[in-house]
Amino acid sequence: MAPQNPPLPNGPGEADGPRLPGVGRPDAPVLTDFAIDLTSQEVLRQAQVLAALGPDWDPMEALRGEEAAYALLYSGLDDEQQRVYDDLVASGVLPRRGDGSAAA
Repeated sequence: MAPQNPPLPNGPGEADGPRLPGVGRPDAPVLTDFAIDLTSQEVLRQAQVLAALGPDWDPMEALRGEEAAYALLYSGLDDEQQRVYDDLVASGVLPRRGDGSAAA
C-alpha cells in the first residue's frame, strides 16, 4: 500500500523524507511543539451543563416529549404535504413518524 503522504522532494544532497516547505532555509521560522490538554475544560463544561439542567431533569421524559413533538409536526398534513412527506420517507430522508391523523 502506498504511503498516505509521500516524501516531499528535498534539495540536492538532503536526506529523503517528509519535511515542511521552507524548512532548512536560513530564514525559515523555528517550529515548536504545541499541545493543549482540554480534559479539565471538558469535565468543567459537563458539570456546568448538568448543573444548569438541574436535579429534576429526566432524559427519558425529554426524549418522549421530543418524539411527541415530531409526531405532531408530521400530522394533519394536506394532500400535497403528505405526498412530499411520503416521498421523503420512501427515499430515506425522513423516518416515518406519526400516522398523519392528529389535528393540525
